[in-house]
Amino acid sequence: MKKLQAGGEVDSWCTKCRLFLNHRIIAMMGSKPVRVECSTCGSHHNFRARPPGVKETGSVRAPSATASTATRAPRQSTATRAAAAELAREQAWEKAIAGRAIADFRPYKLSATFSEGDLVRHSRFGDGVVMRVIDSGKVEILFKGEARTLAQGVAD
Repeated sequence: MKKLQAGGEVDSWCTKCRLFLNHRIIAMMGSKPVRVECSTCGSHHNFRARPPGVKETGSVRAPSATASTATRAPRQSTATRAAAAELAREQAWEKAIAGRAIADFRPYKLSATFSEGDLVRHSRFGDGVVMRVIDSGKVEILFKGEARTLAQGVAD
């Protein structure tokens, strides 16, 4: 291994390119480089022996591409997250109404009051289950398509 000196070259993490690239040493402190210039983009920055988030292994070298990406969870698109949330809601709805008879469902009326776990049949949204009572005038009901906040206990 060559002795490092100002004007020499060293591999460093480039903060602009976001890659581990060849750099020219601008300043040294003792036997360690402090400031470097990227040979690719020309930017000046502090010497970084490894990319951010990679632990020190004792030697100054570029980590493998799989080492930095293996710690990261795969990205999900908004559509994928929305589809997963919809699937979870539908599974929760199916689990809540599984094994229940049609007679167990109460017709939804504004004047009726509900408690958690009650089964509701709504004329527009279909069958649902009361997930939570928000307050004396509102309940959150999970229908097959989505959860809805509906009024309850309204005087006729």
